[in-house]
Amino acid sequence: MILESVVIVGFALLLDFLVGDPRTKYHPTAWMGKLIASLVPFTKSNSAKRELIGGILIVSIIVATVCTVLVVLDIGISLLTTDIVSLVVSIAVGSILLKTTIAIKGMQKHALAVVDAVEKGDLDSARNHLSMIVKRDTKHLDKNHILSAVLESVSENTVDGVTGPLFYYAIFGLPGAFAYRAINTIDSMVGYKTTLFKNVGWFGAKCDTVLNYLPSRLTALVMILGALILGYNWKESLYIMKRDSGKLESPNAGFPMAALAGALGTRLEKMNYYTIGNGSIEFTKSHIISAVTLMKVSSILFCGIITIPIIVTLSFLGWWIHA
Repeated sequence: MILESVVIVGFALLLDFLVGDPRTKYHPTAWMGKLIASLVPFTKSNSAKRELIGGILIVSIIVATVCTVLVVLDIGISLLTTDIVSLVVSIAVGSILLKTTIAIKGMQKHALAVVDAVEKGDLDSARNHLSMIVKRDTKHLDKNHILSAVLESVSENTVDGVTGPLFYYAIFGLPGAFAYRAINTIDSMVGYKTTLFKNVGWFGAKCDTVLNYLPSRLTALVMILGALILGYNWKESLYIMKRDSGKLESPNAGFPMAALAGALGTRLEKMNYYTIGNGSIEFTKSHIISAVTLMKVSSILFCGIITIPIIVTLSFLGWWIHA
């Protein structure tokens, strides 16, 4: 069990580094998104209370559906003729499925698409690419605020698209990783604080906040270690994380964002909302490449320092309890 889970984590990361995401229509997150979108109309009401209940039902239905599918799949694999075949299939399927909750190469692709458009002087194209990875209005952003938003997105995605799923996989297996991804998707789709979704999206947003509490803080600490290994400014990373992590309205996003800003010696800014870091807000492609490199190194370190030790510890505890 320990070896199988560890191998799945390793293969999932390797698959993401080498292959990236499948076509959108084949991606489990896209299927979850379609299911969420189909449920939202049934939750709209003139009653705030009914919308809140509808939001709770969306989270419950999506998470229950995802976990049920994975449990049934696991049972089906375990019924294969031999233990060896079952193990091989379990590792292969588990690695592919866990990989779909991870988005390192996908984030790199989107980030570099924005940078390439900026370097060509096509800011409209850069804003369009940016709108695919951030929630904010990108229509009037200048060059440096476009690139600042990219860096912010890379830092947040290190949690949402890598360490968060890996953290909950370590504790709950594939159902944990997919439940986390489902709630994260719900938050990204209906968790906006607008009149349209403020009631329906409330529960999903709160769940996302609770689930990200530990991963965001652990990730920031791992990013500081990654900065040390890469020769970035790890001391400034630690200092800025302590000083600026609470500047955002989100109780979680500020931690990896501040750690990244300090490590790169930059200043990240969302106009009229927050400023993080002491450096300049003038960016080049090298800043984005450095951020992506830090994301990759932090992902590997998180597996070695957090994910695998949790898997091993919980497995031994389970063995001890049943011994």
